[in-house]
Amino acid sequence: MLIGEPRDLNDQRVFHTLSLIPFLAWVGLGADGLSSSCYGPEEAFKTLGHHTYLAIGLVLAVIATISIISLAYTYIIEEFPHGGGGYNVAAKLLGNRIGVVSGCALLIDYILTITVSVASAGDQLFSLVPVHLHEYKIVLEVACIVFLVILNLRGVKESVIVLLPIFILFLITHGLLILGILARHLPDIGSTLQGMGQNARQDLGSSGIGIFGMVAVLVRAFSMGGGTYTGLEAVSNGLPIIREPRVPSAKRTMLYMAVSLSITAGGLLVAYLLVHINRLHFEGKTYNAVLIEQLMGSLPGARAFAIVTLFAAGALLVVAALGGFITGPRVMANMATDSWLPRHFASLSDRLTTQNGVLLMGAASLATLLYTKGNVSFLVVMYSINVFLTFTISMLGMLKLWISRRKTHEVWKKRSALFGIAFLVCITILCITTYEKFSHGGWITVVVTTLAVILCFMIKKHYNGLVGQVRKFDQILDLVHVDETKVAPPLDPAQPTAGILVGAFGGTGVHLLMTVLRMFPHTYHNIVFLSVGVIDSGQFKGPDEMEKLRTMTEESLKKYVELARRLGYPAVSRMKISTDVVDAGEEMCREIQKEFPQTTFFAGQLVFRREAWHHRFLHNMTSFQLQKRLLTERRTLVIVPMQV
Repeated sequence: MLIGEPRDLNDQRVFHTLSLIPFLAWVGLGADGLSSSCYGPEEAFKTLGHHTYLAIGLVLAVIATISIISLAYTYIIEEFPHGGGGYNVAAKLLGNRIGVVSGCALLIDYILTITVSVASAGDQLFSLVPVHLHEYKIVLEVACIVFLVILNLRGVKESVIVLLPIFILFLITHGLLILGILARHLPDIGSTLQGMGQNARQDLGSSGIGIFGMVAVLVRAFSMGGGTYTGLEAVSNGLPIIREPRVPSAKRTMLYMAVSLSITAGGLLVAYLLVHINRLHFEGKTYNAVLIEQLMGSLPGARAFAIVTLFAAGALLVVAALGGFITGPRVMANMATDSWLPRHFASLSDRLTTQNGVLLMGAASLATLLYTKGNVSFLVVMYSINVFLTFTISMLGMLKLWISRRKTHEVWKKRSALFGIAFLVCITILCITTYEKFSHGGWITVVVTTLAVILCFMIKKHYNGLVGQVRKFDQILDLVHVDETKVAPPLDPAQPTAGILVGAFGGTGVHLLMTVLRMFPHTYHNIVFLSVGVIDSGQFKGPDEMEKLRTMTEESLKKYVELARRLGYPAVSRMKISTDVVDAGEEMCREIQKEFPQTTFFAGQLVFRREAWHHRFLHNMTSFQLQKRLLTERRTLVIVPMQV
């Protein structure tokens, strides 16, 4: 009822129906960036203190930064058309060790995307109610995260379409809010500019902070508003869900995001300046809620407009949290494919979603929300540090790439200059934010990210060690003696049959075959090889990848069948393409049992000499799961241990 029916993998339209056109991608991925205007500009303006005349410089800096980072990510999209964003950029351009740091920073970034978006949504909505009711805010926020988990388990496109009207409502209401403030205060612009000039002259005077002090205040406010730029990397990370032609569509999505965020963030900063918001006294309300009060006052419909506008802001923040669920699990899947995380994080559910990643992201964001009690200022600091760590690494990697192309590409100077400037901007914000807020929550981000990196290295070390041990089974390929003169007799379905579950052709599969023949000599007349081509996030990139997986599975089975026949056994093969090995394996075993009634099934299972508690998290127990299911149907599956 909640998740929906499984998707049909044989439907050629599945990739088309799951992918997003640029406008929907702007909703699903761009909402992360646009919604940051609900808290980023507010944090920056607060930091200005009494030096609000610097807001004009802040507006220019914000728009310039959005433009630079967006343009830089446009070129990253061109260079990495299959997605992966900061993780792939760092891994391929700066090495795997830097890549895992960027990947871990991204994962924690997306967990905080969900948390800070939902917490800020609660702040927006509870600006409408009395302060004594704010104790119930955390309950609403927890319910919101649970709702998003369920929505994302259904699929990306479903979740985006459900939230599309909210996105449009935000654009309309906040556009009216900004235009309304500008229009209402248009006659006061002269006096406002005059007051700004007086304040600037005071600061430049002998008793003021001086030119260096003004620059310091501006840079600090600019850095503290780093939350404004969060989400700009979401498109490059979420490329796999964007419809073909993927790169042009993604670049258009980036343009939509950059323009909408520049107008909204810049417009809100100007509005804060015009209403002199730092002089107003209010409790339990966001700056945007105060803007609405200043615009509408006691006009008819003021309350209704406030409700609609703040609801749109809160709801858009919920849509932004959706971006964390869309791109976070995909980063996890990329890292799992490279063995930095448990490999089941690359698996897809029968709804073709990265279910394990969605559940983990949801649980982690819930834990973060409860720990921080939904404090947005605290969360934004934690959030900004990892966002700009990833930005900085990505810009450095691309700078290195274009410098290396100086002899082959004429545009290398322009691209190097762009990524060089972007790198300096990002590392400046990163350093100032970390320094200023290290004792106010920044240390938590640093510690958690460091622990995540250490854990990834431990997982990678385990998998690398296992690869060497499993390769020992390949030695059996040289020991198998085949009598080339043997001719396999014809199949006889009435005779005892060995159903052997195998993967890709190699030493483990041949070891399983030879073990069965040795343990049960002259017992089985027929051999049936069964294999499941598993669709994970690595293969789920388009019809061509699916067909490639099907071909590889068929070729491996042909090799097993040829080997069995050369050993003198009649053999055939059966295969399925699925996201779940156990489900597909059970279905195949049921079909084989009908065709060959006297079938005994065999599967291999890696067994560790020293079993550790973490092995069950790092390795699947497919054989045991399948055996349990078959036992309930009174079918026999024998598990052959392969000790490592």
